[in-house]
Amino acid sequence: MSSIYFAVLDTLSDWETGHVLAELHSGRFLKDPSLWYDVVLCGRTRDTITTMGGLHLKPDVLIGEIQPDEGDLLLLPGADTWLNPEQAPVIAKVREVLESGATVGAVCGATFGLANAGLLDNRPHTSNDLEALKMFCPAYRGGQFYVNEPAVTDGNLVTASGLAPVEFACHIFRQLGVMTPATLDAWHKLCLTRKPEYFYALMQSRAGTGPAQGTPE
Repeated sequence: MSSIYFAVLDTLSDWETGHVLAELHSGRFLKDPSLWYDVVLCGRTRDTITTMGGLHLKPDVLIGEIQPDEGDLLLLPGADTWLNPEQAPVIAKVREVLESGATVGAVCGATFGLANAGLLDNRPHTSNDLEALKMFCPAYRGGQFYVNEPAVTDGNLVTASGLAPVEFACHIFRQLGVMTPATLDAWHKLCLTRKPEYFYALMQSRAGTGPAQGTPE
């Protein structure tokens, strides 16, 4: 079984990682549903955090203790607290995991934390807005690598805007290779268009009877 190491911190944006967590943990649309992902809550400390939506989450482990394998995911949700100096140990672990080859997914505020630490200076990435990165991240020097897209994958790093949870999830699923092309295409189109034909395409793809329709861009 692979694991999602979910970084939890105060003001966590509840909605931005919902698709990733739900599909990987339930396994319902994975190529092999029996190989669903375990979710491990990781914190800078073991203190309970409060999400933006008012949920209280208690970390299972300290983030400094985790050692993700290549098939695992370090998931970094948005939050208003990523630029706080106290997040330095979390950023240090992200740097280590990026170098190890395990997949890292960073959305919204998490991309600000990575940008301010120089982790986006030399690789294609996206965020909520380039000018916002420059404004709030004084150490950021990666403007020439900014891609104006909802989500971007570069090697083992997926970055996304906080307004693109579906695209964020799609890029992560593709990076991990957990869905067939037909399933990923149908899932993506269903979430974006809500058209019933994509629901039936999704059901067909699960049964292995649906024709491949390509992968979402």
